Amino acid sequence: MDNLTPKEIADEEMINQAFHELLNDYLSTKHRKKVEIITKAFNFANQAHKGIKRRSGEPYIMHPIAVASIVCNEIGLGSTSICAALLHDVVEDTDYTVEDIENIFGPKIAQIVDGLTKISGGIFGDRASAQAENFKKLLLTMSNDIRVILIKIADRLHNMRTLGSMLPNKQYKIAGETLYIYAPLANRLGLYKIKTELENLSFKYEHPEEYAEIEEKLNATAAERDKVFRDFTAPIRTQLDKMGLKYRILARVKSIYSIWNKMQTKHVPFEEIYDLLAVRIIFEPRNVEEELNDCFDIYVSISKIYKPHPDRLRDWVSHPKANGYQALHVTLMGNNGQWIEVQIRSERMNDVAEQGFAAHWKYKEGGGSEDEGELEKWLKTIKEILDDPQPDAIDFLDTIKLNLFASEIFVFTPKGELKTMPQNSTALDFAFSLHTDIGSHCIGAKVNHKLVPLSHKLQSGDQVEILTSKSQRVQPQWEVFATTARARAKIAAILRKERKANQKIGEEILSEFLKKEEIRPEETVIEKLRKLHNAKNEEELLAAIGSKAIILGEADKNELKEKQTSNWKKYLTFSFGNSKEKQQEEKEAQEKEKINPKQILKLTEESLQKKYIMAECCHPIPGDDVLGYVDENDRIIIHKRQCPVAAKLKSSYGNRILATEWDTHKELSFLVSIYIKGIDSMGLLNEVTQVISRQLNVNIRKLTIETEDGIFEGKIQLWVHDVEDVKTICNNLKKIQNIKQVSRVEE
Repeated sequence: MDNLTPKEIADEEMINQAFHELLNDYLSTKHRKKVEIITKAFNFANQAHKGIKRRSGEPYIMHPIAVASIVCNEIGLGSTSICAALLHDVVEDTDYTVEDIENIFGPKIAQIVDGLTKISGGIFGDRASAQAENFKKLLLTMSNDIRVILIKIADRLHNMRTLGSMLPNKQYKIAGETLYIYAPLANRLGLYKIKTELENLSFKYEHPEEYAEIEEKLNATAAERDKVFRDFTAPIRTQLDKMGLKYRILARVKSIYSIWNKMQTKHVPFEEIYDLLAVRIIFEPRNVEEELNDCFDIYVSISKIYKPHPDRLRDWVSHPKANGYQALHVTLMGNNGQWIEVQIRSERMNDVAEQGFAAHWKYKEGGGSEDEGELEKWLKTIKEILDDPQPDAIDFLDTIKLNLFASEIFVFTPKGELKTMPQNSTALDFAFSLHTDIGSHCIGAKVNHKLVPLSHKLQSGDQVEILTSKSQRVQPQWEVFATTARARAKIAAILRKERKANQKIGEEILSEFLKKEEIRPEETVIEKLRKLHNAKNEEELLAAIGSKAIILGEADKNELKEKQTSNWKKYLTFSFGNSKEKQQEEKEAQEKEKINPKQILKLTEESLQKKYIMAECCHPIPGDDVLGYVDENDRIIIHKRQCPVAAKLKSSYGNRILATEWDTHKELSFLVSIYIKGIDSMGLLNEVTQVISRQLNVNIRKLTIETEDGIFEGKIQLWVHDVEDVKTICNNLKKIQNIKQVSRVEE
């Protein structure tokens, strides 16, 4: 101890203090008190990580302690998970193996640590296929022991909280991956608080300015919101006191990410988001059996004070969501003329809402069995998807994401059984959810006794009967009709099988044809046929021949015979190749190699014209929050950070993401579309064009306006230099008297 530096002594103290806080937190939970095994795990991990620092400069062991304390306090797990969290980086970062951990701590903890080690490289390693592989491992270990994923989410939450010390391109990759996968996973497991924090943190790193702006507006309107809350809840409190219930009433403010999301999807400014405030009534039921009745009693009594919205009663008490969430949501008209949502939950329901499946263990003794079924069902679906190999990483991630559905509908079979389906499911999805055979031979459906096509979207409460026929086969367009992961995976697998069979037949037909025409089966021959029939690759050509979509005939003979004679001429020109072209190519290749992913890429006018490509999917312009993506041909493509394509790239090709910043000086022009809506009046169009062309000197490329019943809607395409211009134009258009809504939209 004597020869330690003051810094090391301070670190030791900090580590011990953090660990004691963790122990105290654990001791105040309801779990069995296994302090010695947790202490043993801490000492082991502390020894293993000794002297190693994190990027932020603090001792490495602080990270496992932080993760363990999230696991304990925010997810509510017990000693096994706390130990696994403390040990989660030992196998990966030190010389110890999973066997060592099993010998010291037993098989259960070792199994979880092993699961966490397998999925360590972020979900995603260096290549997309490796990323999907890692994600598969994650889900496989998860289906064996759900605690693996809960600890992984805690690990990610702590990484997000300390993301500030990372390089910018790493920040985008991690933030993007968090939004794309971890937040939906947390939501699916019912970890509502953690989901919200993950979304907010990702948003803060991807769009720092917008985050700050919304935060500022929220703070500015806080006092007003508090007053509304007090006025609104006062009569409710009086009523609940009369009923003799023990309760607490909380205000829930919409998260910054949700607000921004709503502003984007609905094209409205912050001031027009009216559901910033929701009210939560959390009560203790008089006894366990009465819990459900109490919810409805509270609903009845508060709807006497305020008028409820007729279409907005959400009853998740009788039908819990798939992630176990239970509550009664009603929307009431407050005295200030605004709708306010009220969520009624018991203390147990509130625990489940905050901690998700972890809370079910807490109440397991009381037999929380029906909710367990939902989790089991979900894990089973995931296992099914994993059993079926998927060729493409991004497809695989999408398939899984489809299954992290947050909202579902309830439909009935002809015999009256209740089935839960993801929202937007079609009749075809329902057929596959019953059985693969029913799905693959499905010809139509009857919904509420009316005949509908397979693509018919189901609504909650529908009764669905599936009609089948032996002669029906899976059609390629079904992939478009199906919206659930299970159906899509099955359809893709069946189609792949058929394609393989067709390729075999195609090979035989082609070799017969070539033999008959006495043509040698060479690469070049197949290449010519491919070009002739516009097939993407050899497989597609063979499958088309096999399925009789292509019939080999005269045209093919002519193509092959005529060319076989003049082949040598081609070789002549190639071998002497044009040296100038070669030099040009070499020069370009050299230019491309100079990208350093660790540095922030400067987007200047010159580089935008020569080197970089603006993504077609989201049309970024200077001033947008953007990132660069290096594609297979080493070209750099610039995407908006919130573009859905970029979201997939961040999650699947994280190491190809570059941090970028604009360095432009209003020289180049870019096309943007602006949407306007308002009340039609004489001379309105004239005013709009005056503002744009006269005052701001902006060129209009295209203008479409329609009016109906006195309301006009329009889209204007203009050339602008950057986001500043767009803001100025929007603000000036808003000043025109009858224009009520102006926003920039994607084409």
